[in-house]
Amino acid sequence: MSGTETKAAAGRPRSAEKDTAILQAALELLASQGYTRMSLSQVAAAAQVSKSTIHLRWKTKADLLTAALAAVRMTDAPPPGGDLRTNLVNVLKDFAATVERVNGMALIGTCLAEEAHTPELLALLRERTVLPRRALLREALEQARQAGRIREDADLEAAVSALLGPFYADHMAGRGGHPQWAEQAVDLVLTGLRGEPARPK
Repeated sequence: MSGTETKAAAGRPRSAEKDTAILQAALELLASQGYTRMSLSQVAAAAQVSKSTIHLRWKTKADLLTAALAAVRMTDAPPPGGDLRTNLVNVLKDFAATVERVNGMALIGTCLAEEAHTPELLALLRERTVLPRRALLREALEQARQAGRIREDADLEAAVSALLGPFYADHMAGRGGHPQWAEQAVDLVLTGLRGEPARPK
C-alpha cells in the first residue's frame, strides 16, 4: 500500500451530516424512551448509520448523550430593543421555541430521573437551555432598573423565576401552548416591579 493509500485509509474526515443525525436521534430517543430503555442500536437505526459509526465517535451511551446535550444551542437570541416589555416577551418566546425544538419538557423529566446516576445530563440541559435565557432576562431587568423604570429594591432573580414559571406550570396544568402566556407573565411581573416597594412590618 502506497503512502497516499495509507493516509487515506488511516482516517476519513468525519461527516458533519452523520454527526448531526446521530445527536438528534439520541435526543429524540432520550425524550421518548428514557435513558435506561434507549440503546445505541436504536440510535443507529434512527440516524440511519451503523452502530460502529457511533462507536467511532462515542464510546458509551452516556458519552453520546452528554455530547448531544452539549450540542444543544439556543436559537439566535432576539435583538434587544428599547421597550422592556417587548424584550422580555421575545426572550420568553424564544426560550419556549428552544425547549420545544428539543422536546425539552420530556428531556427535563428524563434528566431529573437520571440525576442520581448521570448528573451531567441535567447539568448540560440546564447549562444549554435554562441558564442562558435567565441571563438574558436578568440583563434586560437590570438595565431597566438602572434606568429607573422598575423599583430599585426589586429582587431580579425572583422576577426571572416568575417570568419563566408559567411556561412549566401551564405544561403541567395541560395549558401548554397557551398563545398569550409570555405577554401575561411579563405584564404580571412588571406590574409588581413597577409598584410601590413593600413596607417593612
